[in-house]
Amino acid sequence: MPTSRTGRPAVSRAPKRPAAPRPARENRVLAFYTRARRGWDRPLTAYYLIFGGSLLITVLGLVMVYSASQITALQMSLPGSYFFRKQLLAAVIGAGLLFVASRMPVKLHRALAYPILAGAVFLMALVQIPGIGVSVNGNQNWIAVGGSFQIQPSEFGKLALVLWGADLLARKQDKRLLTQWKHMLVPLVPAAFMLLGLIMIGGDMGTAIILTAILFGLLWLAGAPTRLFAGVLSIAAVLGLILIKTSANRMARLQCLGATEPQSGPVDCWQAVHGIYALASGGIFGSGLGASVEKWGQLPEAHTDFIFAVTGEELGLAGTLSVLALFAALGYAGIRVAGRTEDPFVRYAAGGVTTWITAQAVINIGAVLGLLPIAGVPLPLFSYGGSALLPTMFAIGLLIAFARDEPAARAALAMRQPRFGRKRGAGGTGSGRSPRRWNTMRRRASAARSSGER
Repeated sequence: MPTSRTGRPAVSRAPKRPAAPRPARENRVLAFYTRARRGWDRPLTAYYLIFGGSLLITVLGLVMVYSASQITALQMSLPGSYFFRKQLLAAVIGAGLLFVASRMPVKLHRALAYPILAGAVFLMALVQIPGIGVSVNGNQNWIAVGGSFQIQPSEFGKLALVLWGADLLARKQDKRLLTQWKHMLVPLVPAAFMLLGLIMIGGDMGTAIILTAILFGLLWLAGAPTRLFAGVLSIAAVLGLILIKTSANRMARLQCLGATEPQSGPVDCWQAVHGIYALASGGIFGSGLGASVEKWGQLPEAHTDFIFAVTGEELGLAGTLSVLALFAALGYAGIRVAGRTEDPFVRYAAGGVTTWITAQAVINIGAVLGLLPIAGVPLPLFSYGGSALLPTMFAIGLLIAFARDEPAARAALAMRQPRFGRKRGAGGTGSGRSPRRWNTMRRRASAARSSGER
């Protein structure tokens, strides 16, 4: 045996283990993307986006209505918070409608389709009766309820067309009739044209454009062939062109596209140009809440149709992009609900509501940016106007109800019960009864996830 220098036997050492390879560093961007996508695909994502997005838009809208309407109210010898209080009252009533709509079953929504349509048509016909209908800014589309309160029945016509059209197409799909073009068009298109006629008698082309967008959205979801869709679109375009050509006011609005001076030739583009001025003076973070200059009489309809311009002036690019992101999230959630359901009524109704809110937001914001003619439509959930806010919040309640009704979402909501507690009637620790098992739905979740979500 070999010995060491001291004469002691050498100690045999174990061979060194090869160093373990270091784990490769995880790509942080890829990991973040994976986690974000996993969270995005959760069953309750659409529910949270609809509820949270609509809540944030409404609350921010209340703040901006208060800021943008103070000067207008004072110029009318009214309290500075006059329009804000009316909008707040409408928001409280709308919140009640939203809650009721979100808790109603789908069958009850379908049962309300015909009564809501009949009520909307009746009120829209009353508008044209002298002494009942009220004219505002040249459009006779209002009914005086009492005092300073007025309602615009055409706003409820949007909700009526969505519910009734969704119920009609769903029943025809169940009977396999949508493969025939006559069943796809009749009576949906004639009923929509009846609503459009009642609206155009009063001169409100902006609301008519929104109803036309809802009609096209329903036909698209029903699978209308391209030639049929193009035919209806061509007829609508020709009618719209005739209505624009025969109205000097509408022609003037069309000529103000891209205007940079208030007086562009013979056309007065004061409102369109000052809307651009408000956005341009806001910068990145705005001049501060309440510090708008254009709302001091320079910008007409600062708290209604052009509230987005005041938002850009006071909150800057950051505020306007936040509003756009909220509407984009709301639109995505509506499309997601419509695309993941097996119920044809839910698909048509969710798609119709999403088309309604998205198209109206695009038309309003496009007019403020100078990209589209001024159509006189409010920004959904944001602009001042109780008649527009109430049916819109009911429609948001529809989307919430549909998002909650997905099988995976129902299972996820059922699992979110308190983890501790006892059955009703159970005694204390000495009663001998076992504590309530709140997590029993976990074993059923996998069976309920028929939508393919994680």
